[in-house]
Amino acid sequence: MRDDEARGLAWGLLGVAIFGLTLPFTRLAVADLDPVFVALGRAVLAAVPAGALLWWTGASLPPRALRARMAIAALGVVVGFPVAATIAMTSVPASHGAVVLGLLPLGTALAGTLRGGERPSPAFWACAVAGSAIVVWFALREGGGGLSMADGWLALAVLCASVGYAEGAVVARELGGWQTICWILVGSAPVLALPVLAIALNADLALARLPAWTGFAYVSFGSMFFGFFAWYRGLALGGTARVGQAQLLQAFFTLAGAWAIAGEAPGVDAFLFCLAVVAVVAIGRRTAVQRR
Repeated sequence: MRDDEARGLAWGLLGVAIFGLTLPFTRLAVADLDPVFVALGRAVLAAVPAGALLWWTGASLPPRALRARMAIAALGVVVGFPVAATIAMTSVPASHGAVVLGLLPLGTALAGTLRGGERPSPAFWACAVAGSAIVVWFALREGGGGLSMADGWLALAVLCASVGYAEGAVVARELGGWQTICWILVGSAPVLALPVLAIALNADLALARLPAWTGFAYVSFGSMFFGFFAWYRGLALGGTARVGQAQLLQAFFTLAGAWAIAGEAPGVDAFLFCLAVVAVVAIGRRTAVQRR
């Protein structure tokens, strides 16, 4: 494996660890706060340190050629995924929501193929499908099985995040991971600020308890800000398809977080599934992925 791919995987795993706690902390937030306020407000709040960092470093405006891709990435990871996943978390536990994380690697690889100019080999696709199937099966078992309206929101979240990740990865190759997410957040903030303010004025935020605000703070600064620093850098270095497979492990970070935060303890079989997923990821890392 090339050095940039190895470093890309390391950065990607850091991003996955941060993202893995998103659903448990979202569950905390929506217990007392409006779901749309949580979904959109986290991007508005994260835009504050993002704008400060851009100003402090004197970063130049992104080239016009990249702005369309940045807009698509924003629709996917700043609006689409947060809204869909947050609504789903109002009716299903975080362990069930792990099905999103199980499907993301396959969706990200597909988006990278269509939008990022990558050409995975048949062996890679076999590993991606096998790994995704293992994680989805496990997530459904942990969630009690069966499908509901929340699963439709989860599927939409997968679609939005996959496209957003692929587009953001292309931009990150030119701007770097931290500038990519900072400009996406700063560009989105003026559009999102008005609906967030409207919801805030019509809701009694003072009644929200500390755990809800703790969850909101995490998804704002962790999931929406620091996590993307590592994630986009990893995708830019190692490729969307290959590094995206690290997301197969994200479900288990989510289950661990759900256990610690909400008491949703996984069974012993979780460790067996985890070993199977690690094996598939290890095989997938050694398959061919052509990059332009």
